[in-house]
Amino acid sequence: MFNKIIKRGNRKPTKSDEAAIYPYGSSGYRNSGSASTSNVTVNHASRATVPSSQPPHLGAAPPPGAAFVSDPIVECLPLFRDVAVPDRLALFHRKLQLCCIMFDFSDTLKSAREKETKRQTLIELIDFLQSSSSKLSEHAQEELIQAVSVNIFRPLPPASHENTGADNVDPEEDEPYLDPAWPHLQLIYELLLRYVVSSDTDSKIAKRYIDHSFVLKLLDLFDSEDPREREYLKTILHRIYGKFMVHRPFIRKAINNIFYRFIFETERHSGIGELLEILGSIINGFALPMKEEHKLFLVRALLPLHKPKLVGLYHQQLSYCITQFVEKDCKLADIVIKGLLKYWPLTNCSKEVLFLGELEEVLEATQSAEFQRCMVPLFRQIGLCVNSSHFQVAERALFLWNNDHIVGLIAQNRNVIFPIIFEALEKNIQSHWNPAVHGLTGNVRKMFLEMDNELFEECQQQYLEKVAKAKELEEQRESTWKRLEDVVAAKEGADDTVMVS
Repeated sequence: MFNKIIKRGNRKPTKSDEAAIYPYGSSGYRNSGSASTSNVTVNHASRATVPSSQPPHLGAAPPPGAAFVSDPIVECLPLFRDVAVPDRLALFHRKLQLCCIMFDFSDTLKSAREKETKRQTLIELIDFLQSSSSKLSEHAQEELIQAVSVNIFRPLPPASHENTGADNVDPEEDEPYLDPAWPHLQLIYELLLRYVVSSDTDSKIAKRYIDHSFVLKLLDLFDSEDPREREYLKTILHRIYGKFMVHRPFIRKAINNIFYRFIFETERHSGIGELLEILGSIINGFALPMKEEHKLFLVRALLPLHKPKLVGLYHQQLSYCITQFVEKDCKLADIVIKGLLKYWPLTNCSKEVLFLGELEEVLEATQSAEFQRCMVPLFRQIGLCVNSSHFQVAERALFLWNNDHIVGLIAQNRNVIFPIIFEALEKNIQSHWNPAVHGLTGNVRKMFLEMDNELFEECQQQYLEKVAKAKELEEQRESTWKRLEDVVAAKEGADDTVMVS
């Protein structure tokens, strides 16, 4: 009986069958996905045409190779464990074909039995990949990737700010969007992940189907607002990068292009943090001496990522990538620090706190030679932060003196740094409103005094002379204005006398 079922499944379909299953064609990767039936087969005679209405959450026509059916009549397919081992690969083909049938997941009650049947079949396909002792044929791998493509490559729903029309929506405060099709999509992503990580998957064959087009469409999905989907995409893309060496330069370049568009055009993308997590691992594996391509990536993509106002959403991952570069090649510290100073925020105090934290991590990996090349502009900026009226910025800047490595760098170059920072410390001691900042400033001042008493006194003397000179200039300015006012008053009095007479 089963052999008859298999033969019927492997027979060449008629034109009417093909039109019913694949009304939009049977090839191509660009998809708008939903779900499919897996332990079910569609009785094509039960419907003359495929409805043209689209799933509400997709907003686009079903993709090539997929069929969207509103109410299919199905018949059961056997489970893998119920058929002989030689027949399982043929059954695998049939189940993959059924995965190209789409459902509308915005309506939970619609086709509920078929959706559950498909979910169970996807679980069975995943188990088959994990437990199968025989390698998949090349044709089976092609069908697997096409089935995955049909389901995951789809137009993403509009972002929340596009729905509301508001430009000033804060993504940090927004509730994350949860795709109603996720229970289905998760299994599709798991199926793809198991295929990629399988030791039986030959990258030389698989790269024909997981090609540049597939990778680009996978990267497009990183803009999904559903964090669960982005987490799976991150894992899968990382595995693809590790397994397919031929794709590595292309993946890096494609990620670069996403960053460029985000920085210089849109400043909106949901997956920057996940892409940076992947890059953090990639950077960690860079060989030394570092290629010029990688240094250009640091200067042209990573450092400008500090510019967007939403940097807080991905700053932790960005800071890790930047630090990895400096730890790999300490000579890059000067470039990184000057890049941070270039994009230093002027009015955003929360960004300043983030920058100061990243600066400390970079300085921990900085050697004396690189430090000396950037210490003057660096400590001018730190001095401004120490004097900030925002107490969190001032505190974070003063916390730098809690780091032994940074204190060591300062001590080696104290003749240059003391005169720059001394004035900021004195101003805080005299006039800062926050008691905690006042106390921290006193501790740093005491540290300087103990480090080099003579230099401290010299800086103090220079500061007092500067204050006295500034006071003298202010008095001269006030005196000049007073004389001008007297002259004007005298002239007005003379004019009044002439008019009276």
